[in-house]
Amino acid sequence: MSTPQLVVHRDKELMAQAAAARLITKIVDAQASRGHASVVLTGGRNGNGLLAALAAAPARDAIDWGRLDLWWGDERFLPEGDPDRNVTQAREALLDAVPLDPKRVHAMPASDGPYGGDVDAAAAGYAEELARAAVPENHGTVPTFDVLMLGVGPDTHVASLFPELPAVRETDRTVVGVHGAPKPPPTRVTLTLPAIRAAREVWLLAAGEDKAQAAAIALSGAGEIQAPAAGAQGRSRTLWLLDAAAASQLPRSLYPPASP
Repeated sequence: MSTPQLVVHRDKELMAQAAAARLITKIVDAQASRGHASVVLTGGRNGNGLLAALAAAPARDAIDWGRLDLWWGDERFLPEGDPDRNVTQAREALLDAVPLDPKRVHAMPASDGPYGGDVDAAAAGYAEELARAAVPENHGTVPTFDVLMLGVGPDTHVASLFPELPAVRETDRTVVGVHGAPKPPPTRVTLTLPAIRAAREVWLLAAGEDKAQAAAIALSGAGEIQAPAAGAQGRSRTLWLLDAAAASQLPRSLYPPASP
């Protein structure tokens, strides 16, 4: 696993714009080298802010949207089209505005979907979908995502992996159902740390003073059970993208003076 790198931006708007530009470059490079790209999206204000910035970026047209696979790190187990679902928010922010191949948009199951209200069956179904997309060179049961993005919660949770809860302790399954999440809604579907660590690059997004303590804890050597963000690492790169407020409790030695 890779050592975390930090980039600190002046404010959340600049962070979103810079992250969108960075993501465009990664997707275009992957498509140029392999013919396709695979990205895991995150919800929340920072994930959706990045998608909105990407929608507004003129360079978005450099992406071959028909050769892009989109996955999700977690989802609220609610009915299809519910405004609180991450996929609903992503469609509003970006997806409905670009020519994606619907077969390559891998939304997590809804509570009124093929598995009904059985969140554990829904999680197992998504794990099977990931396994079908994996190829031998991935060396596992999930694709080797080019970029996997995660928001960081004030309690250090990422995806729907909350401190001390069973999902963050999972070492075998790639997707699990979450029961009793401390943040509503309590029932969710989430990738596990083994699936997250299959990504080439993991990007953690944090903006705002309410994320400052979480960033400081996760980057200070905390254990992943107590601070799930500490366990979110990519194979080749782990990148923390923060604004100045979220970085305010970090020692300056952690990031270079040239951070914009």
